[in-house]
Amino acid sequence: MKALPIFLLIICLPFCSVFCQEVSVIESNSKTPLSGVMIYKTEGGVIKLTNQDGKVDIGIFQNEPKLYFQLFGYSLVSTSWQELAQNNFQVLLQADYLTLDAAVISSSRWRQNQTDIPEKVRRLDQSKLLLRNPSNTADWLGSSGEVFIQKSQLGGGSPMIRGFSANRLLYSIDGVRMNTAIFRSGNLQNVISLDPFAIENTEIQFGPGSVMYGSDAIGGVMVFETLSRKLESSGLSGNFISRFSSAYAEKSFHGDLSYGSDKLKFITSASYFDYGDLKMGKNGGQDSYLRPDFVVRENDTDVVKVNPDPLKQVGSAYSQLNLMQKVLWKSGENSTLDYGFHYSASSDIPRYDRLIEKRNGQLRFSRWDYGPQIWMMNNLKWTLRKKTDWFDQVKIIFAQQYFEESRIDRRLGAGSEFDRKEKVNAYSLNADFLKYLNDESHLSYGAEWVTNQVESTGIQRAIETSIEKPASSRYPNSNWNSVAVYGSYHRHLSEKWKFQSALRYNFTEISADFTNNADFFPLPFTESKDKHHSLTGNLGLIYSPEPSFSISPLISTGFRAPNVDDIGKIFDSEPGAVIVPNPDLKPEYAYNAEINLNKHFENRLKLDLTGFYTFLDNAMVRRPYTLDGKSEIIYDGEESKVLAIQNAAFAKVYGIQAGLEWVISNNWVFLTRYNWQKGTEELDDQSQSPSRHAAPAFGLSRLSYQTGRLKIDFSAQYSAERSFEEMPNEEKSKTFIYATDENGNPYSPSWLVVNLNSSFQLGNYFFISAGLENIGDQRYRPYSSGIVAPGRNFTLSLKASF
Repeated sequence: MKALPIFLLIICLPFCSVFCQEVSVIESNSKTPLSGVMIYKTEGGVIKLTNQDGKVDIGIFQNEPKLYFQLFGYSLVSTSWQELAQNNFQVLLQADYLTLDAAVISSSRWRQNQTDIPEKVRRLDQSKLLLRNPSNTADWLGSSGEVFIQKSQLGGGSPMIRGFSANRLLYSIDGVRMNTAIFRSGNLQNVISLDPFAIENTEIQFGPGSVMYGSDAIGGVMVFETLSRKLESSGLSGNFISRFSSAYAEKSFHGDLSYGSDKLKFITSASYFDYGDLKMGKNGGQDSYLRPDFVVRENDTDVVKVNPDPLKQVGSAYSQLNLMQKVLWKSGENSTLDYGFHYSASSDIPRYDRLIEKRNGQLRFSRWDYGPQIWMMNNLKWTLRKKTDWFDQVKIIFAQQYFEESRIDRRLGAGSEFDRKEKVNAYSLNADFLKYLNDESHLSYGAEWVTNQVESTGIQRAIETSIEKPASSRYPNSNWNSVAVYGSYHRHLSEKWKFQSALRYNFTEISADFTNNADFFPLPFTESKDKHHSLTGNLGLIYSPEPSFSISPLISTGFRAPNVDDIGKIFDSEPGAVIVPNPDLKPEYAYNAEINLNKHFENRLKLDLTGFYTFLDNAMVRRPYTLDGKSEIIYDGEESKVLAIQNAAFAKVYGIQAGLEWVISNNWVFLTRYNWQKGTEELDDQSQSPSRHAAPAFGLSRLSYQTGRLKIDFSAQYSAERSFEEMPNEEKSKTFIYATDENGNPYSPSWLVVNLNSSFQLGNYFFISAGLENIGDQRYRPYSSGIVAPGRNFTLSLKASF
């Protein structure tokens, strides 16, 4: 019996010599293994991926005359089996400092080469995440240098893109729409529910994206793909990350574990983030930015305490938990079934800008918290690759999402607090099809169904006895539904010309029941029902007079249908003002024209320039309103003027986006990006005011050095001033978050911060990164933000992989 294993080994060896051959792929400078490298032959078909050790069996490709080795951020390598054998089956990949033709998914919901689309799309290099150590996903977007991030509190991050923000931008996670019926027009922090450690791909599509993504996609679309286990990968692998940041005493931990067999793949991810009170810089900035006092509860009494360290923004700490589980099953020769579970829950998140608000020299609120922000998603995706008369590929995604958010506030000295909670159940179904008509053209088309069920409640709670009684809710109980069909046609007209067109029809329906607020507001109606039809499209060309230069003109339209936040919200938007429902809203439409120019010089220098103009018609904006004939009402015990969202204006935004990437040498790369935008909107007296979400000119410059296993980034981020004359009218009343100019008027000063980040690969399994952000310890507050930015911040991350 002992001879049997030896006999079997002798019998199998000849077959392994023919069918089993392991290849090793390493980075040419650092000599570290590269995982996730795609290996495929000329005719397509089977794809192999390297494992954590940079190795994979490629025996299936034996004697192939041409094989390709591809990884994002590295130059494509083509070789033959014979050449591989001569090199002892070891492949070196050279870092490609200029990524000229990245594959992106955001434009058509299918992966395409970036040179085949007229839109401006930025794909973030996920391998740089640990080097730059963003505190959350909003900061990760901001690290692109093309997205401006507004924060009302530390647990915040509201992107501004091309003069639009909040519910005029769209978020897509693993092909599923995240925007809900209660996404508001002010500032949103929902993006921080995404775990930056669990993201595999991040893309930003600039300009209207309604054709593929529907309502809200006016200023841009942010597409996130979470960690996945590729079908071709196998074995067990994992990562463990810990991070510390000094400016807010951050302690974060992450772990992910994945396993793959021939048919089944699993990946599990968990992260915990703990942030203390944020400390601002001590140099520059006005004393009005300081936190001189704060409120505590002692002996059942509100007590205003002197802050012993006014640089510490007391009342900004929070924590967050993220969980993810994904399963991939190869259900057939050409089909897969992919299940994903995502869960995010925060602690209470203090609304810092409200906690520093004063009235008559006294702090106004004892408490103002966003209650735990909860997001959960279950999604199931079926994909099929099979050539038929109607499609070559199809993917169908069904998703269920649950959102919970609340607002808890209590005025200084008050004996009770208000707790208003919203719950949203969102369901969606997407069916996307891709058909190659011939070698020069293809068609992508699909259908989408979305429904949102909104439940909103309000209570007033006595803080000493915990006795509760009903209070007004923020929203009516509502339903929002959307059904759409869409299609996109792409054609290579010639070697120099490419063409793209797309069209979408969208039907939306909204119903709201206002009886839950009947005891608090004498509304002249108890319910609202409305239906809207929207048609949007785009048309674009790509002209390449030479392979290194392209000109891409594009015209596109976008829309935003009224949601529950628009038609039914009741809340205090600012001191002395209250927003009330308006059931007569119609969709707003954006008309956009842009031109994108891209030029590169021998893979050493890359230039890009975009000019755009967007006109927003029938814009939904806040305007004075009357409720039952009254222009002022009592809200939460305070006389407040009545406002409502109305189709009462137009808005326009125009600007430029410019970028430069220069490979100085094999070790040095310089990058700079600059964004200038100017927006105006019509006021109720037909005059015009600067748009609230058109940020001042901003940008980023970065000098990167890499040698072997060491990487260093030296960067500068900056923003121009927003003077009082250029301030939006609605921002001028928020004096408590702005600096004061020589005339005593609020304004937003310019700022510049310098950062240094570094990382080092310790062997094949350990990685360390350290950084010093805001080296000059500058005290500054980004435009429209309620919290002062971090001062000098030391970051340290450790990663272990297997």
